[in-house]
Amino acid sequence: MVRQTAHSQRPAGTQTVLTLGGTWRGIHRLFPIAIFLIPFGIAFGVAATEHGMSVYQSIAMSALVFSGAAQFVSLDFLRAPVAFGSLALIMLAINARFIIMGAALSPWVNALPITKRMLVLSYLTNPNFADSQRAFKSGERDVGILLGGGLVLWANWVIGTTLGAVAGSMIGNPKTFGLDVVMDCFLATVLMGEMDNRTAIIPAIVASVIALLTGGWLPTGWNVILAAIIGGIAGEMFRAK
Repeated sequence: MVRQTAHSQRPAGTQTVLTLGGTWRGIHRLFPIAIFLIPFGIAFGVAATEHGMSVYQSIAMSALVFSGAAQFVSLDFLRAPVAFGSLALIMLAINARFIIMGAALSPWVNALPITKRMLVLSYLTNPNFADSQRAFKSGERDVGILLGGGLVLWANWVIGTTLGAVAGSMIGNPKTFGLDVVMDCFLATVLMGEMDNRTAIIPAIVASVIALLTGGWLPTGWNVILAAIIGGIAGEMFRAK
């Protein structure tokens, strides 16, 4: 059997495009999941105002940064004097996963002009990465589904932040309703659908074990980077056998 590479998964004779229709399809695909991003945005809006940010600053941060985990962590650095060096390292660790995501999407996204490429990747998140990569592997050629999924997630994140920043602590803790596990369950379901052979299962298991074992003693996010590296090495070693 000939093993397909990432570049060979795109059907021959097709051209990667970015259309309005594809963007709408991306919005429709992830709208049910994006709804559950609102409670997380509410939690951030509440936390941001409690850390001294104004309503407008909280909303602007979510609209411009759009990185949930990184935004929550950054709140602890708002006290003067701001430790910009430490903050930069933490942000790098938390967001380093996007390097891996970008590499996985490169056979499709890199076919776009640089301006369109930057627009699409500005809205890259875990859910629309998982959804779009599966669609691309199935023959999808419209990168609009990646952009559309990111846009609907971004919109709900900003809406949630606005509600949390305006209403404050009156809303309460969204985790009380158990909504904090919805996104994790969605990602786990998508990933399980990709576990169709041992070549995919081995690195996933190795990376999961490493992430769990090192999560307690490595700084936030670095355990994920280490897990990705070791998991990738394990996958290549297994494939070479």
